[in-house]
Amino acid sequence: MRSVTYSMNVSLDGYIVGPDGDFDWSGPDEEVFRFWIDEIREVGVHLMGRRLYETMLYWETADQDPSLGDSELEWTALWNPLPKVVFSRTLSEVRGNARLASGGLAEEIERLRVEPGEGDIAIGGATLAAEAAASGLIDEYRAMVYPVLVGGGTPFFPRRERRVDLELVETRTFGSGVVYLRHRVARQASLQ
Repeated sequence: MRSVTYSMNVSLDGYIVGPDGDFDWSGPDEEVFRFWIDEIREVGVHLMGRRLYETMLYWETADQDPSLGDSELEWTALWNPLPKVVFSRTLSEVRGNARLASGGLAEEIERLRVEPGEGDIAIGGATLAAEAAASGLIDEYRAMVYPVLVGGGTPFFPRRERRVDLELVETRTFGSGVVYLRHRVARQASLQ
């Protein structure tokens, strides 16, 4: 069965965007960007909310920019054909290899889990991830922690979440001081 992963950049104090909606502090250097390229290779479908979808629209035509470097072109070549499911109450259409979700998040995830296919089911965006977490649907949390305190904003982890025990799977420290943390949700084996 395909795993559901939640991956985002996050400030040391736990926010994906600051109080003013800014996330310029999370621009990756070349080493971190290469890591994200390798990560996206493991994704089979990406679920996202409207705000993240609109942010990522840049990549739909980025390959036409002659100033892009090899890494950005490689990302674009991987991102554009990746199937995406957008959850929105306001959008009536989406572009590229994206479709609007026709049902609820839990139903979409359960359908995708049993569907034949390779790669993880990635969730991007704190609001959508909070809904998935509240339903116990996230298998792994992957945080790219930036050495900055932003003082508030949109939290990486939902505040209404119940306790979730995690197992550390991987860590990596980058030259820029960014630290990658990958945790798997510790599922209790059911007693039979």
